[in-house]
Amino acid sequence: MKREFRSGNAKLQVSSLAFSEIPHQSRLFTEYQQDPLSLKSFYPNAVASPTDVSSFVPTVLANYRTDRGELCDALVETSASARAGAKTFDNIELLRKPDTVAVVTGQQAGLFTGPIYTIYKALSAVKMAEMLNASGVKAVPVFWAATEDHDFDEVSSASFIDHSGALFSVGYRPYEYTDGSPVGSVEIDGGIERTIDELFGSLAHTEFTEELRVLLSVSWSSGAQFGGAFLRTLALTLDKFGLVFLDPMNQRLKSLATPVYVDAVRKSDEIVASLIKRGDELESQGFHAQVHVEREFFPLFIIDESGRRMALRKIGDGVYRTKGERREFSLSELEDLASNEPSRLSPGVMLRPVVQDYLLPTVCYFGGGAEIAYFAQNSEVYRILERPATPIFHRQSFTIIDAKHRKFLDKFDLDLTRLFDGMEVSLLRIATGPIGDDTARLFAEAEENINTELNRLDQNVSQIDSTLADNLAKRRRKIMYHIAAIRKKTLLARALNDETVNHQIESVFASLLPNGQLQERSINVFTYLNKFGPNFADWIYDAIDLEDRGHRVVNL
Repeated sequence: MKREFRSGNAKLQVSSLAFSEIPHQSRLFTEYQQDPLSLKSFYPNAVASPTDVSSFVPTVLANYRTDRGELCDALVETSASARAGAKTFDNIELLRKPDTVAVVTGQQAGLFTGPIYTIYKALSAVKMAEMLNASGVKAVPVFWAATEDHDFDEVSSASFIDHSGALFSVGYRPYEYTDGSPVGSVEIDGGIERTIDELFGSLAHTEFTEELRVLLSVSWSSGAQFGGAFLRTLALTLDKFGLVFLDPMNQRLKSLATPVYVDAVRKSDEIVASLIKRGDELESQGFHAQVHVEREFFPLFIIDESGRRMALRKIGDGVYRTKGERREFSLSELEDLASNEPSRLSPGVMLRPVVQDYLLPTVCYFGGGAEIAYFAQNSEVYRILERPATPIFHRQSFTIIDAKHRKFLDKFDLDLTRLFDGMEVSLLRIATGPIGDDTARLFAEAEENINTELNRLDQNVSQIDSTLADNLAKRRRKIMYHIAAIRKKTLLARALNDETVNHQIESVFASLLPNGQLQERSINVFTYLNKFGPNFADWIYDAIDLEDRGHRVVNL
C-alpha cells in the first residue's frame, strides 16, 4: 500500500515491504519484527507497539540510580563540543528532571557519519521522544556514539553516488595510527584534506555542494579527534531536531559507570555461563547466536598504557590475560581497576547496552537487525546485573528512489523486490520488453514451431516403437534447454549492447542495491544532502512511521 504526503515543497510517496521479503535477513530478526511478544523468553520487556512503551516508564524510573546532574553535565560537555543546536541543550535540561526518560540509539563513529542508516537511527529516536512527549511522558532523544570501538577499518571509509550515477568510496587513515586504538581518540591529520578533495571531486556539483564542503572541512580538520568529528557532523546535519549526544569516553561518564563495571567484574563467570546457555537456547530453537561466547570470554576490555583497547581472556581460575600479549590480571586487580580507574576499562558488545541503560534512564532503544539479535543474548546480562531489560525497536529503514530511477523502473515494470533477483535477471526482463520485442518474439515462434514438429515426430515414433518415446522425451528436454540458453544469452547481449539501458540499470543498482545490499547499509547521507539540500532530513523525518515495522520505499 502506498501513502502520499507533502513535506515542505516535496511530494513523497511511501510504500512498505516486509523484511521477510528481503534476502539475507535472519529468522530471529524477521520473527521479532512480525511479533515481538512471541519471543518474550528472549526479550522479557518487549512491547507489541511503540505506543505501549510508556508502560515501561515506571520501571525505568524506579530502577534508575545515576546522578542526573553529573550525567547531564557530561552531556553538555559533549554536545557543546559537537556544536549542537539550542534545542539539544533544552533537552539536556529536561533530562535533569527526575521524571524524564531517554529514547536512545547509537552507532559507531563512521567517516562523515558512515552509512545513511545512522541518520535513520537518530531520527527514529527523535520521533519516538516527540511521540512520548505528546502523550504526557517527558522524554529526550539521545545518540550514543560508539567511540570506544577499536576496529578502525570498519569505520574509515564512506560510499557515495558520483556525478555519473556510479558508486564510489573514499577512505581515510591517519599517518600515525596505532592499531587497536579506540576510534574516538584517533587524531585526524592533514591527510583528511585529500579525502575531502576526492569526495567533492566526484560528487555532482549542485547549489548545495559548497556549503556541505565547508561543513565537512570544519568538522573533519587536522588536530580534531575522529569521534568528535563524527559527532560534530551529525550535530550540524541534524541541528534542528534536539538530539542529545553522548560520548562514552567522557571521564565523568566513566566515573558514573563504576558500579556497573565492578558488578560485571565480580559476576563475570556467571555472565559468561549464562550467555553460553542463552546461545544454546537460541540455536536449539532454530535461531542463531549473534555473538559466539566462549568460556574464556570476559565482558570488559582493558585500555593498555599505549591507549589500545585489548580483549581479556580467562586463562585459569581467576586469572586473565590480554589477548595476544603476556600481561596478566587477577580478578581482584580488575575489580580494583573498575573501582579506582574505570577509564582503563571498556565494555564489550554484551555489556555495553547495560552500561548505557545504567547511565541513562532508557525507556527504549532503536537499533539494527544485528543489535536486535544481540539483545536476545544480552538480556541475560541485564538479569544477572539486576537491571530491567530495555525494549528494543528496529530503526526506521528506507530505500530512497529519485524521480529519474523511478521513471526507469516504471518503464520496464521493475521494483525493488524484482531487483533482488540481480542485475542479470533484471536485464533479461528488460530485454523481453520494448527493446527486445523482435528477438524475443522470434525465439518464442521458434520454440512453438519446434514443439509442434516434435509433437508430430513423437506421434509417429510411438506408433513404430513405443519404447523410443521416452528417449525422444529426454532429447526434447535437451533441445528446449539449449534453445532457452541461447535465448537467454542473445537477449542479455541485446540489453548489454544498448548503452543507454546498460548505463541506466547499472546506475539503478549502484543507487538502490549497492554491492548487492540495501542502499541504507552503504550510501552516505551527503549523497542526498548534496542533491536535495538540507530539507532532505525533514523529508525522512516526515516519512517515519513508528508503527510500520517494514522496510520503507520512498519515492521522491
